[in-house]
Amino acid sequence: MRGDREFRKVRNHGAVVRDPLFTLRLTEYRPRYGESWQPRAIIGIVVSKKTLKRAVDRNRVRRRVREALRTLPDGLPPCRAILLPNPGVLNVPFTELQTALARAIAKAPSQAKRGGKSGNSRTSGRVPERVTPAASAPTKDRP
Repeated sequence: MRGDREFRKVRNHGAVVRDPLFTLRLTEYRPRYGESWQPRAIIGIVVSKKTLKRAVDRNRVRRRVREALRTLPDGLPPCRAILLPNPGVLNVPFTELQTALARAIAKAPSQAKRGGKSGNSRTSGRVPERVTPAASAPTKDRP
């Protein structure tokens, strides 16, 4: 994923799947503006300094998660996702990491149907009236 805007959309509208090894936020796939429809998985892996202090560890976690996603037996569904790994990803066996990721991705669509935040929560469900220039307030003619 590129840019704060794409990450913000997934953070605000994505379904959350929590696992002892990571947190996954997932939304459906939508192409970027001007991009043709090519359903694929777009995943951002975020490892903060608060989670892992050393850059070597943060990079190692990113490489392990990226490889686990790449080699999943069933592949990845078309989606946009943010994956936030926990420090346990460094010490867990690779096959266990793969099964946890597969389990979380399989669980995600059932949670996406139930909820998450929906677009604009302030709308009341009614459609506003269409305002046209001809329907504006009557003007008074001055003599």
